[in-house]
Amino acid sequence: QVQLVESGGGLVQAGGSLRLSCAASGRTFSTYAMAWFRQAPGKEREFVAAINRSGGSTAYADSVKGRFTISRDNRKNTVYLHMNSLKPEDTAVYYCARKNTIGYQDSVGYNGWGQGTQVTVSS
Repeated sequence: QVQLVESGGGLVQAGGSLRLSCAASGRTFSTYAMAWFRQAPGKEREFVAAINRSGGSTAYADSVKGRFTISRDNRKNTVYLHMNSLKPEDTAVYYCARKNTIGYQDSVGYNGWGQGTQVTVSS
């Protein structure tokens, strides 16, 4: 099974940038679609972005479209989330997850959550 470890979070001022990484163990990383989710205090976990197995197709939540970019490197078993123009409302714990069923852009069916990485955006 693929295990996931997120990193790269931190404290940044509004308008700044961060790059999150999610490293996966195991030899089957390229068989999974990957996604990023986030959970702010007192709120439910929400979908942020997803990428298909090859990395050729991506999907984004409307709230991050144009500011965030998801990418993956199957040679390094890693998925990334490049976050630009950060806003205070982006503050949350960010999680990556995997999915081996069809419909990478459908947020339902993702699992294998990592421990998350905290992103805090100050105003």
